[in-house]
Amino acid sequence: MHGFNQSVIDEFRANEGKVGGGFAGAPVVLLTTTGAKSGKTRINPLVAQPGDGGTLYIFASKAGAPTNPDWYHNLLAHREVGVEFGAEHYDAIATPVTGAERDRIFGRQKELISAFADYEKKTTRTIPVVALTRKEGGSDQN
Repeated sequence: MHGFNQSVIDEFRANEGKVGGGFAGAPVVLLTTTGAKSGKTRINPLVAQPGDGGTLYIFASKAGAPTNPDWYHNLLAHREVGVEFGAEHYDAIATPVTGAERDRIFGRQKELISAFADYEKKTTRTIPVVALTRKEGGSDQN
């Protein structure tokens, strides 16, 4: 998976956030987290859903696997994350979304990208939704 992720990251950065393949046409974000145990920086390309006020929503789907992805555990341990979206780079706070709001946002994601409905059918876990909110006074690294 690492080689695949690196090729998506390279394509994203070379094309101001636009990528092809399975991500073609989808809003992609590069999420930078700090390893919960290792403390190392990790970057993951993820499909996002732009929300109101500049908030981005991401989904810990792991393609319907029975466990949450490592990046989700990392952001629970270290809520300050880095975001690359289009040509923008900024710091954000990651906040899990729960209850009816989570269901509404995930329902919208299934409408936008049908693969998310497939991921939900493959797993018994509730796929986490996370809001990425630009940090107040956070530097734009652009």
